Amino acid sequence: MLRWLLILPLLVVLILFALSNQQPAGVSLWPFDLTWQAPLATVVLLFAALAFLLGALVSWAAGGRGRARARARIREGEIAQAELNTLRAREARRVEAETVARDEAMYSGTGSRAVRVAG
Repeated sequence: MLRWLLILPLLVVLILFALSNQQPAGVSLWPFDLTWQAPLATVVLLFAALAFLLGALVSWAAGGRGRARARARIREGEIAQAELNTLRAREARRVEAETVARDEAMYSGTGSRAVRVAG
């Protein structure tokens, strides 16, 4: 909903601009003998769109190094997480083995009728 509240006024302005500027405009490319006749609104909006795309391309290209660093950090984080999971599992097995050994030492040879609950 918020998106439409932001986009709708811009669309209204663009439509009013296009309807108000219908007079023909000629666009020429200097070194060549090319001339293009179109409504003024079409010419202005087309060049604005081309300028926007050029700016987006430059911005995307400038952020390439940062995106590559971010991907590298994500890979490093995944490797560190896998290593942490391995260490946690190893530590859990070690603690379990110590607990079993301690329980066996505690209940062996004492004549106790205590029952160790297997976990």
